[in-house]
Order: sequence, then structure tokens, then C-alpha cells
Amino acid sequence: MDESLFEKGLSQRKATLGADYVTKNLASADDFTRPFQEAMTAWCWGFGWGDDAIDAKTRSMMNLAMIGALGKMHEWEVHCNGAVTNGVSVEEIRGIIHVIGIYCGVPQALECFRVARKVLEEHDML
Repeated sequence: MDESLFEKGLSQRKATLGADYVTKNLASADDFTRPFQEAMTAWCWGFGWGDDAIDAKTRSMMNLAMIGALGKMHEWEVHCNGAVTNGVSVEEIRGIIHVIGIYCGVPQALECFRVARKVLEEHDML
């Protein structure tokens, strides 16, 4: 593994998802899951998020749309928190969910609204 890519990824991952979340997530990794956690941190966060081509807010908005389309709601909640950290507004989250509803269906949009409400209430944004 490229240690510098891992360190860059670790820094970006903590900046978006919160140091406590990331530290806890990595600390709970064992011999079975640690290689994936390290590779994902280097690849997704170091390589994928590690350049300046797209700002963090836009990347967060893209992630919400893609993860919402996949219906991976646990990850959607994690990235919704990260999107708030990266400056995505309530109105922008609503707009993303509208697009998910149009292209992925109303049931998926309803799931996204349910999770977004929880996240936004935790951040005192609703």
C-alpha cells in the first residue's frame, strides 16, 4: 500500500466524516477487515478525494446521488453527515433527493428523506 496515499486519504476521510467516526471505524477493524479499510482509505479518500479537480462539497453531492441510487442507506447516512460537514445545504440535499426520486423511484426518495431528516435534525438544521 502507498503510505502517502493512505495518509492523504486518512486526512480527507477525517475532515469529511469526522475524526471520531474514522478513528472508531479503523480501531474496530481486525485482521479480516483491516486490509480493506486501509485500501479503501487510500483508494477512495486518498486517490478519489485527494486531488483538487472537484471540491469536497461537490464530491459530497455526487456521493449522495450515487449512494442514494444504489440504495445503500447506512452509507448514505454517513455521507449525508459528511455532506453537511462539507457545506451542503438543506435545500441542496432536498434537490439531490428529488433527482434520486426521478431517476431511481419514489420509494428510494422516501428512504433518503427519512435518513436526511434524522441527520439534519441531529445537526439542528431542521
